[in-house]
Amino acid sequence: MVGRSSLPEGSLFLGFDSSTQSLKATMLNNELIIVASDIVNFDSDLPHYKTEGGVYRDPADDGHIFSPTIMWVEAFELLLEKLKPKINFSKVVAISGSGQQHGSVYWKKGSHAVLSSLDPTKSLLSQLKDAFSTMDSPIWMDSSTTKQCREIESAVGGALELSKLTGSRAYERFTGPQIRKIYQTVPQVYDDTERISLVSSFMASILVGNYASIDETDGAGMNLMDINQRTWSKTVLEATAPGLEEKLGKLAPAYAVAGRIAPYFVERLQFDKNCLVIQWSGDNPNSLAGLTLNTPGDLAISLGTSDTVFGITAEAKPSLEGHVFPNPVEPDGYMVMLCYKNGSLTREDVRNSCAEKSWDVFNSYLEKTPPLNGGKLGFYYKDHEILPPLPVGFHRYIVENLNDVTSNNLVEREVEEFDPPSEVRAIIEGQLLSMRGHAERFGMPNPPKRIIATGGASSNERILHSIAQIFGCPVFTVQRPDSASLGAALRAAHGWLCNEEGSFVPISCMYQGNLEKTSLGAKLAVATGKGVEDKELLEKYTVLMRKRMEIERRLVEKIGRA
Repeated sequence: MVGRSSLPEGSLFLGFDSSTQSLKATMLNNELIIVASDIVNFDSDLPHYKTEGGVYRDPADDGHIFSPTIMWVEAFELLLEKLKPKINFSKVVAISGSGQQHGSVYWKKGSHAVLSSLDPTKSLLSQLKDAFSTMDSPIWMDSSTTKQCREIESAVGGALELSKLTGSRAYERFTGPQIRKIYQTVPQVYDDTERISLVSSFMASILVGNYASIDETDGAGMNLMDINQRTWSKTVLEATAPGLEEKLGKLAPAYAVAGRIAPYFVERLQFDKNCLVIQWSGDNPNSLAGLTLNTPGDLAISLGTSDTVFGITAEAKPSLEGHVFPNPVEPDGYMVMLCYKNGSLTREDVRNSCAEKSWDVFNSYLEKTPPLNGGKLGFYYKDHEILPPLPVGFHRYIVENLNDVTSNNLVEREVEEFDPPSEVRAIIEGQLLSMRGHAERFGMPNPPKRIIATGGASSNERILHSIAQIFGCPVFTVQRPDSASLGAALRAAHGWLCNEEGSFVPISCMYQGNLEKTSLGAKLAVATGKGVEDKELLEKYTVLMRKRMEIERRLVEKIGRA
């Protein structure tokens, strides 16, 4: 079998992650060990764009959230400059990347000519600043397309039919509804668009100096692709906007070669002209690769700007909640995912208002409040939430009679506020209980064999303890919380290997039996509690989780957006 030894001695593999708040890079050597990394934070490193959390919020259009496309171009140039002293670009044999899922870029007519003839004596920023039919890229946080979602669902026979076809019902952040909104509200922008890229294929396009394909895994987050056939669905395309297929281009498998690196980077930064650019994909699929998640029964929880829960499955069984995407590193398999919009930014708001703007104070509150929080349950939505589909708002309840786990007499009463320590525990427990409830409802394992935690908040030991207690399983962490750029670097090596072999090879053959000697291994952070008290606590969490799901259902019926 092909193995790690097939990666050439001294070769380097570069992975990027173009996320909501930053652009990161991770470099692996042929032993799959991290040898360099760097980051550009949009708010602090590019302050002239005046973004907050990497985004703009439109005060005139509720739920309309977007980023300036050109900022990503400038960030890319800046990050390459920061990497230049650290690595010899001529040793990089393959590059891949990850892009925040659902973000879209609109290349205006004539831009392909600009892209394919970039002048190495000039900056990317100066050459691409006029290449877009709109300077604003709708991103995953946007929730302004409810009307378009309903129209697309209706055209294909309803939400469940769309889910069976594309892997998800229509979601406001998905690219299909976003394209339809542009077509309906600014038709001149749509007409002037030559190619629509996702953030992932946009960045790959710059690297190859040509329009890169959208990969099948990220393409599944658009409500436009037939999940089983891995082709654009003509039915949904027609329901979205006219002439759309031509603007999208062809799909490609995630492990395919997008092209060789453009002469621009060869001349300007001394990359080798044979350096391969492997298809970029979405951030969650890249995290799945970086976490080496390849066993059904394992779950990953990513705690970042958005919180996600994902696992793998052999067959697609789409439903009305959650998402099914093709597995980026296993052509016949699928990944299943739940996504929460209110992640780190919402936790930071609670930290700022209740814990003196300090994570140390936040953690001390988490430590001194007991598990179950005296039955205090909180729903915190700084932004319109995806799961469940609820508007901005905060809802707090106290559940009584929780000590009797056999009791069906649980009563909740709504309250205005919690004391600060209870508020801190309520935002952590509330999100984890919701994750567990929805994961079980979606058919994910209960309890999981293990959970691999990643994302910024996975470095917080107190949060990891809560995950272990609420899910009733061991929690592992990885060396680096930014698994998306690490996964992209690993996928660069994998794509290079597949190209070398002339066909797909399993990604696991690159690290099998040697995982701990690479930068990919996961280590046990919190073991499962085996005592009687741990078992009783898990039973109580199960009861509280069911209560939370019941309250959530009533909130959705009363004020839900869908």
